[in-house]
Order: sequence, then C-alpha cells, then structure tokens
Amino acid sequence: MDTTVTDALVGRLLDGRYRVVRRIARGGMAVVYEALDTRLDRPVALKVMHPWLAEDATFVSKFIHEARSAARLSHPNIVAVYDQGADDGTVFLAMEYVQGRTLRDLLRERTRLSPREALDLLEPVLSALAVAHRAGLVHRDIKPENVLLADDGRVKVADFGLARAATAQTGQTTHGLLMGTVAYLAPEQASGLADERSDVYSAGIMLFEMLTGVPPFTAEDVMGVVYRHVHEDVPPPSSVVPALAGPLDELVLVATHRDPSSRPADAAALLERVELTRHQLSPAQLGGSGHPIDLTQTLIVPIPGTPAVVAAVPAPVGPPGQVPKAALGAKRRRPVVVGLLLLLLVTTVVGYGAWWLGSGRYTAMPSVLGLTGAAATSKLQADGLSTKLGDPVFSETVKAGLVVDTRPAPTEQVRKGSTVTLVLSSGPERYAVPSLAGMTPDQAAAALAAVNLVVGTSSNGYSQTIPAGQVMAQDPGVGAQVKRDTAVRITVSQGLPPVSVPKITGLALDQATTTLKSAKLTIKRGTDAYSQTVPAGSVVSQTPAAGASVAQGSTVTVVVSKGPPLVTVPSVVGMSTKDATKALTKAGFTVNINKVLGGFFDTVRLQNPSGGSQAPMGSAITLTIV
Repeated sequence: MDTTVTDALVGRLLDGRYRVVRRIARGGMAVVYEALDTRLDRPVALKVMHPWLAEDATFVSKFIHEARSAARLSHPNIVAVYDQGADDGTVFLAMEYVQGRTLRDLLRERTRLSPREALDLLEPVLSALAVAHRAGLVHRDIKPENVLLADDGRVKVADFGLARAATAQTGQTTHGLLMGTVAYLAPEQASGLADERSDVYSAGIMLFEMLTGVPPFTAEDVMGVVYRHVHEDVPPPSSVVPALAGPLDELVLVATHRDPSSRPADAAALLERVELTRHQLSPAQLGGSGHPIDLTQTLIVPIPGTPAVVAAVPAPVGPPGQVPKAALGAKRRRPVVVGLLLLLLVTTVVGYGAWWLGSGRYTAMPSVLGLTGAAATSKLQADGLSTKLGDPVFSETVKAGLVVDTRPAPTEQVRKGSTVTLVLSSGPERYAVPSLAGMTPDQAAAALAAVNLVVGTSSNGYSQTIPAGQVMAQDPGVGAQVKRDTAVRITVSQGLPPVSVPKITGLALDQATTTLKSAKLTIKRGTDAYSQTVPAGSVVSQTPAAGASVAQGSTVTVVVSKGPPLVTVPSVVGMSTKDATKALTKAGFTVNINKVLGGFFDTVRLQNPSGGSQAPMGSAITLTIV
C-alpha cells in the first residue's frame, strides 16, 4: 500500500465535487486515492489514470465507454462505479470505497487456503461475474489484486471493463498493461480474443493458487509464462498439495481447459460446478473445520429389550455352588462390553448431533438472481427452502420483476427449511420531472427535492407571460424520466423584454398615441403648456426621453402644446407708423401695414385686433394708415 501524502492531487477538488484525501495504491494503469464526495458527503475511491494514458484520445474514449458499461452493473459482490469524469486532463473513475484488503494480501499472509475457504471466496466472485456476463460485459483481468475482502466480510470484484480499455489502447497484451497479470491470462487472450470463458479460465487459475499457494505457470520472463498458458495444460492442484481431493482437481482442470469450448460457458455455469464440487467433498476434504467424525464406520449397537450376546454362551460346568471361572470371566467382561457398546452409541449420537448442529443442517444458498419471482420460488422450494418477498429495489441492470438480490446472498450457508427473502427489481430508478413554470427558484428547489431531484444552473430571460422572479423554462422538460439527483436547469423570468422609447415630440396627440401603442407602450397626457414653436394639439415634450430602454407596457407622459401664450394687444390708434410698429413689436407681435390714400398723414386710424384685446404672442396685428 502506498500512503504517500506529498502527491500533487492530494487536497485537490476534482470536477468541483471530489476532494482527494490520500493516495492508497498505485498500479500499471492508474493511481487509487481515497476521496470525499462533497455533494453526497460520502467516501469514494478515485482511480486516476496515469497521464500518459489520459493523453491518448482513443484510450480515453474507450475508457469512458467501458466505465459506463460497468456503472450499469449492480450486485452485492461488485464494486459499484458511481461516476466518470475529467478535470484539466486528469481522467478518473469514482467508485465505491471498500474498507479492507485484497485477496492478494490474504495469500501473502496465509500462503494457501483450505478448500472450504477457497470455495467460499470463489463463489461470490463467480456470482459477480455471472451478473456481468448476463449483461454482456467480460472482466478480462480476474486476479487476487482485483478481489477485495471488506472488513465486514463482503467479497467484492473491482475493475470491470478497465482491462478491455487498456487492451484497446495498447494493442497486444504482452507488450501492454496486462503484462503484470499474465499469470491468470487465458490462452486466447494472448491473441487479443476474450469472452466469458476467458474469465472462467482466470477464475480457475486463481482457485489453483488459493489451493496451492503458487500459480500453475512460472518462467524467467513474461513471454515464457504466456507460452506455457498457450501450450501447456494446467496441472492438477494435487500435484502440488497431494492431500487435495480429486473433485478439486477436476474443478480446476475443467475451468482451465486450453480449449474455450471445453470450459463452462460462463461464470454462472462454473458456479454450478463449484456448488456440485462442494457437495462431493466431505468435511475432512473441505478442511478448515477441525477433525470430523468418520461416518463410514460400521457400528454394531445392542437393540434395547433383546438379550445380551453373552447370554447365548453355554454356562461352563463346575462343582455345585461354585461359579465356573469361564462364567465368572464372562460376568466380568459383560460390563466392559456393554460399556463399549454404550460408548459407541453415545459417540455416534454426539457425532451426528455435532454434524447436524454444525454443517449438516445447512446447505449452500443457490443463486436465483435474474429469475422471476415465481421461477426463483420454484427453484428454492425444490431445494427445501421457502420464500417471501422483501421490499423491491431499483436496478440499472436487472429488469423489473426479476430477482436482483436475496437474503441470504447466493452461495452463503442457509439452514435447510428456512425462508429466503427475494428482493425483486423495480427496474431503473427514474423520476418524472415536475412542471416548475410560475414558481420562484426556492419553490422550484422544494418541488424537485420532493421527487429526489435538484436544481442545476440558473439563467435569466424575458417573458411576455411569466412575471419577473418566476421560472419560465426548464431542462429536462416536464415529464422527462431521469435518474435520482439529476440537476434540472431553470430559466427565471426578468419580466417583459425592454423596448426603446420612440420620438413623439412634434407629433399630433393622436399620432403620438398610435406610435407608442405600436412600441407596446402606453401614453399619459400631462399638463398642457403654451409653446411658441409647437402647434397647439401637438406634443411639446415626453418622459422618458426618446431612445430610453424601458419595459414593455411602460407609460410615457407627454405635454401637449396649447399654442403660443395670449398677450394683451397695445392700443396704437393715432400713433405714427413707426411708433405703432415699435410698440407692437415690443409686445411680441408682428405688424402688417395697410395704407389708405398713400398714407399721406402717416397716422394709424384702425388696428386689428383692437387694442386691449388678447392675441397669441407672435401673431400679426394689421394697421390701417391714413
């Protein structure tokens, strides 16, 4: 284990979500870190690809594809894949964090395992592979390093699909990332071929090593090991450990046949062979449980109520009143014989009772994963087990109505006649996106939380119908079926879109009203005012001014001209033309001259309008000069 804390990634937040805590392992493809998922507040294992792999676009594409396939697998014995992502060139996989050690660690500590222990570990591995094989996914790298032994007793298989991505990147396994695992390589994989039977071969090699403490093939170099896989048969485990029983040899040899067509078709088929082998082995052959009673002995036990055997022996003749020595010897031997027989009877009963209380009343839980509830019940009833339905669970890989889990789990020991809880799949966990239109952002968040969804990014926009501050659009749309914790993006209305205020000064009031209406604005008439420049009835001024940006429906206030202001006309009758013109001009009027008889006397005789009347400033006063 590598616990170096000076790694540059330690302490970094990847993808805005995963806080790297510490480095825990390093392999040929990646470095594994413990990290904290800050969004869900849970520990995860981050498998970060080596930079030279992350730079290869082909590998990254294949890695993403295989990671998505692995994420669809859901099984108690499979390390769950939560997420895949990239952050500034750092390509990573977020997986379930399993507290414990690997099968490799156990083998280093123990060297080899008892047959019982080896089969107990192999069965959950095969259960995990069986689920993957049914989903069309081949592991390609089964080895003790990829079998995790959790502290709570669970056995989990890791790294589904990664070997395929590595092979696609490197081309040939003997020159690529699988170089370190050639000890478990199926012969056909040396040619770049692999299917479910390749995993079966690797599982058989791993069983050989668990039983013997060593792999079947070694050589001076990698190519030598590959050559032996291709050209040599795997030897029986008993050639290394002679005490191993024949059924174990047969199990290993059938799983590791060089011809794939001669192996079990997939992990499920091999699991059936493992269960059969277990039933063929005696407790002593399985080992790991002390020294069981040999139940193959033939015991002669007296039947209660029948004469003892010694009573049929003729009594020896002797002097009257004297017990013959033979009879006396028989008398003395009788308690010994009876005691021995009783001891044998008690030993047999105790031995049988111990067997029954130990393993005799238990059987291996058969696998019914992927069956319908009815088919699973029928299979379990045939094995003497009853069933009941547990609460259904969601599954990304198992169709609704099929068994996704059992309690006890497959391959666990279960008491004969006991009840097995069947957990049926409800299918993929999906939730319908509700309508958020018209809600405030807080209301939208609450509505999404009620169906296990969250608010994603928020943007703003204008709406003709949705008031400001309310949701006007969402993605995914209403009714879309999405996974738990999917982020729904929302667009919040800013109200009506703005418009530019047109220029309406100088226009007649009715023209100004029409112009504003076309711009989706309303008009309000303020206090009219005199104007010497704007004709009466036309707009003198506007608020807001022309060119201002305002919301649709806003009001523009206008001042309408009453025309020029009224001024009192001075009386200029009797004045000379010059004086009259000067007086009227000063009062703000213009002068028109109308001369009679040539204006000989140069005197104003008439004016229109007359003096003292009101007339608009700037209007013309007509003078009649005589």
